[in-house]
Amino acid sequence: MRAIIALHGWPLKSMVGSDGMRSAWLLVQHADHDVVFQRACLKLIEQAAKNGQAHNSDVAYLTDRVLVNEGKPQLYGTQFHVVKGVRQPRPLHDPENVDRRRKSMDLSTIKEYTEFMHT
Repeated sequence: MRAIIALHGWPLKSMVGSDGMRSAWLLVQHADHDVVFQRACLKLIEQAAKNGQAHNSDVAYLTDRVLVNEGKPQLYGTQFHVVKGVRQPRPLHDPENVDRRRKSMDLSTIKEYTEFMHT
């Protein structure tokens, strides 16, 4: 991914199609060993989403992943962990407004997502 991004920039939907764009995001989303790389890619995917070349939801998931990997509270509640055998969102910044933030990123409510995570 590093080489591709260095040569071509973020794999935009117009360059690689929806499947290619999603595959690139998935690789970065799970590159937890390199949060510096994840943060750099986050800036690129944020710009791509502003231009309609990436999904807002992908920005939200990567934002939360980066924050969690940096030991900070997440914004959108996309990252869960298991506490006493129950899946729950990792700590949230300003939990009272999480649904407003989630809606702005084309995500379901935190309640709906939590129910989905329990299925």
